[in-house]
This record gives sequence, C-alpha cells and structure tokens, in this order.
Amino acid sequence: MDLPTAPPAFDATAGPGPRRRADRGADIGAGCGLVLLESVALLVIFGLWWLSGFTLDPAETATADSLWGYLAAAAGVGALALVAAVLAARAGAVVTVACQAVMAVLVCLVVFGGAAVQSHQDQRCRDLPSASGCPGQGLSSGSGRP
Repeated sequence: MDLPTAPPAFDATAGPGPRRRADRGADIGAGCGLVLLESVALLVIFGLWWLSGFTLDPAETATADSLWGYLAAAAGVGALALVAAVLAARAGAVVTVACQAVMAVLVCLVVFGGAAVQSHQDQRCRDLPSASGCPGQGLSSGSGRP
C-alpha cells in the first residue's frame, strides 16, 4: 500500500530546480587529472624552449629562441584551464573549479612574467646588439657562417 507523501516543508535551493553536485570522487579525480595534464603540457612547452638553447657542439654558441611563441602556447593552456573551470562550475564540481582556477592564475602569472622577461631581453638586444644572449652575437661577418 502506497501512502501519499507530503511535499518538503521548506526548500532553500536557489533557482528553478534542486541543487545538484557532482560526485566527490569523480570531482577530485577530474581536478587532479586536469592539473596533471596541464602541468605536463607546460613542461613540454618550456622544455622545448630550453632545448632550443642547448647544443652539444662546443664550437657553437647557442641562444634560446624567443619566448613569445612558447608564451602563446602556455596562454592556450591557461585558456583551456579557464574553460574547464567554467564547465566544472556548471556541473557542480567544486574541487575541479578550484583546481582549474588556481591553474589558470598560475599560468597567467607565468605568461605575464615571461612576457616581461622577454620584453626586457628584446629591449636590451635593440640597445646593445652584441650583448650576451642576443641573436647573432658572437658571429663575425668574415667567419663564413650564416
């Protein structure tokens, strides 16, 4: 026999429907997984930048590439973190939102710090082209090298 049930006496949820939250275990797993993937992506991006200035030839002076392209790739990772945070907020995944927001802020700090460093390096190379770390530094016109 089914007895009728009374509606709840007080419903404190905001909005048209009941408040839903993502499963806590899946939320933590998604947050940690995304942070791991983004960290690996940033490690690859800046590892490639570091390798651009690395050479095993002792006769050759290697200078690292400009950071601008690598910073753009890192900014793309930060934008993806921001999109993931918005999607997680819509799904009610509080831990993932926090992780992705922190990751987006950290990437933003890295990008702005790297932009300041590269801008300073570019200005220094414009003022004194023979400074260390500038492209073309150490090459003479009669060396036969490009």
